[in-house]
Amino acid sequence: MYKNLAQFTKDKRKEANLTQQEFAERAGVALTVVRKIEQGKENLSLAKVNQVLLMFGNKLAPLTLKEIEK
Repeated sequence: MYKNLAQFTKDKRKEANLTQQEFAERAGVALTVVRKIEQGKENLSLAKVNQVLLMFGNKLAPLTLKEIEK
């Protein structure tokens, strides 16, 4: 299991043998979005993050209060 989004994205991109630029183009996002995700930046659009994650068949969803309390 991955500890964070940055490592997950970077590892999956590398497994696909894609540069950040190639990955951004395929995901339909700007290169800066991929870089920010892989650097662990915090102020990211959930829609853009999900656009990137959909390349791997994943997406993020907001947590419910019950999930946060666990």
